[in-house]
Amino acid sequence: MPRPSVALLSLLSAFPVLGEDRVEFNRDIRPILTKHCTACHGGVKEAGEVSFIYREKALAPAESGKAPIVPRKPGESEMVHRLRSKDPDEIMPKPKHGPPLPEEEIALVERWIAQGAEWEEHWAFVQPREVEVKSVSDEKWPSSPLDRFILQRLDQEKLPHSSEAAPAEWLRRVSFDLTGLPPTPEELAAYQVALVKDAAAARAAVVDRLLGSLYFGERWAAVWLDLARYSDTYGFEKDPHRDIWPYRDWVIRAFNADMPYDEFTIDQLAGDLLPGATADQRLATAFHRNTQTNTEGGTDDEEFRIAAVIDRATTTWTTWQATTFGCVQCHSHPYDPIEHDEFYKFIAFFNSTEDHDMENDFPRMKVPADADRAKEASELEINLAILRSQLNAPGHALAESVEWKPFAADAFAPTHGKLLVSGDGTIRSEGALPVGNVHKVSAPSVAFEAVRLRILPESDDAKTWPERGSLVSKFDMTRIDAGGKATPVKMKEVFVDRPGDAVEATAQGGVGGFPKLEGPRWFVFVPEKSFEVVAGERLEISMKQDGSTTGEQGTPVRRFALEVSNSPEWRGMVNDPQRVEAWKSRDDLAARYKEIKGTMVPVMTERPARETRVFARGNRLMKEQAVSSGVPKLLADSHSKDGMSRLDMARWIASAENPLTARVMVNRLWGELFGSGLVLTAEDFGTSGTPPSHPELLDHLALRFSKDHAWSIKAMLR
Repeated sequence: MPRPSVALLSLLSAFPVLGEDRVEFNRDIRPILTKHCTACHGGVKEAGEVSFIYREKALAPAESGKAPIVPRKPGESEMVHRLRSKDPDEIMPKPKHGPPLPEEEIALVERWIAQGAEWEEHWAFVQPREVEVKSVSDEKWPSSPLDRFILQRLDQEKLPHSSEAAPAEWLRRVSFDLTGLPPTPEELAAYQVALVKDAAAARAAVVDRLLGSLYFGERWAAVWLDLARYSDTYGFEKDPHRDIWPYRDWVIRAFNADMPYDEFTIDQLAGDLLPGATADQRLATAFHRNTQTNTEGGTDDEEFRIAAVIDRATTTWTTWQATTFGCVQCHSHPYDPIEHDEFYKFIAFFNSTEDHDMENDFPRMKVPADADRAKEASELEINLAILRSQLNAPGHALAESVEWKPFAADAFAPTHGKLLVSGDGTIRSEGALPVGNVHKVSAPSVAFEAVRLRILPESDDAKTWPERGSLVSKFDMTRIDAGGKATPVKMKEVFVDRPGDAVEATAQGGVGGFPKLEGPRWFVFVPEKSFEVVAGERLEISMKQDGSTTGEQGTPVRRFALEVSNSPEWRGMVNDPQRVEAWKSRDDLAARYKEIKGTMVPVMTERPARETRVFARGNRLMKEQAVSSGVPKLLADSHSKDGMSRLDMARWIASAENPLTARVMVNRLWGELFGSGLVLTAEDFGTSGTPPSHPELLDHLALRFSKDHAWSIKAMLR
């Protein structure tokens, strides 16, 4: 990669000189507070009830009853008294924390207070503003507004501007910058010929050719995929393979097509929520499915689900906002005005996912091998999900309204372990339950139209097993007459409490879940015919886990209850002619979908919202008050509100009103071209990061990117 010249390095390292008549908070005072004060008097600790993160707290009386800062009265400001004190018990910083402040820094603080102690928002948290460069030493040298900013700083530093690069050197630089590849001898020869005719046109043609190269997308996608923590494996223990390469290809296509950065942002954060979401918009959400997945046995699924949710929140802030958001998980930000509860308001946007330790990476979408069928496959997936929900809705409503009676099992015959009836009538299994285990229970025959299986949390076994998923691969009912003859009871339909699980329920089984994590689950099976009582007959129910899934959800049911309903409404509903036709449509769509060959890729899908609570000190086991989704007040704008959706959040980030998004991206582009950004700490634009070496230039580029170039990355690079 080309490295910056000595002149450019000198330009970028320049910093405003202290000592001007007007003391500026951001330039002169904030660095002093960040270096010497906020570790003890910030967001994490407020020793003596003093914090220098917020002006109102710095001006309020502290634990001592004295105000740290009294505007225009440095002599009455406790801060000044402590800075100048010779008493080791009073002086700040405390001797154990560091040496006293230099006299010039104390004098700056005094002058600032005397001038009114005016506070400023951190530069990165306010809107970029355009500053006109009025005059430069050589009006003929600049070829763009950017050159005027460069030359102005060179003039300030009394440095000459560089001479124009030789043709071969220029071509090599621009080729590496835009495609990551050197120019060929033929390309150099053609460029040198074109230079003779029209130098400006020759350079423009080279840039256009490189921006149009397929290698452009690969070179810049590599940068983005690092931010997306892209990996073709799960990232834990055995680290098995994960099919997420179609997302990589989508990123390459997006860069080559010069997708506007605001669209690029929204598609990855919430493409699935866009009206009429396309296959590519759904695929883009795989950005946040690059989280680590632990398929190791014995893990706590809720722990790893929360880890994935937190990763999504912190990665979003690192990638688009260059803010160290992760520390707010445990406490308010030590340096920036972001409160502890605002972290949990933000993770609420992602707190509806299903990151169980399962190797199928549910939810997923099919990316067809035949790209021309991508739209068809996506539409089939969406329509099947809609039909599944519509077909389930009547049974769900009926299950909640009809009377249920216990299935009074009096005989238990598990293939492994024991089945015990608890005092509340629920049935609990004990002992080792290997794959292939079958729970069998039976009772005297009883008339019914539907039977309900409730899978319950193992509350009495929480210490040993924090959470174990349960799956009934096969759910069978058999009537056994007085002579011992067994006749299977065929099932017609199954209704579930919440459609859209990783394993699709059928009338033959495939039901289960994580009852502690999700709450008690229920599934209603309706037989093909009404079940009537026959004298001397018994009814047997068997539940088998056949090993058809992997991970912890592969264990059989540990605690459950069986109930029956004899309401005639079940029969009328499942035999309704319109419902029969709907099932035919569903089966037709499913057959068409199955016929399409492709790769299953993990993506984001909105699920029922979970309650989000603040974790005390970041500990998920110590839950405090509930919060609704939202963004930090620090950056709130017309796009933000409490209770906003994940799509609202994505649009907030992609808005030109957001002061960070454009700055962060143009700084990243600058860093890729010159080796380091205008802000050296590319992932920390907060007060603990480095200030921009040229703030006016950074703002100019950010405004050009978001407004003049309408978020076009190629236009920005050009």
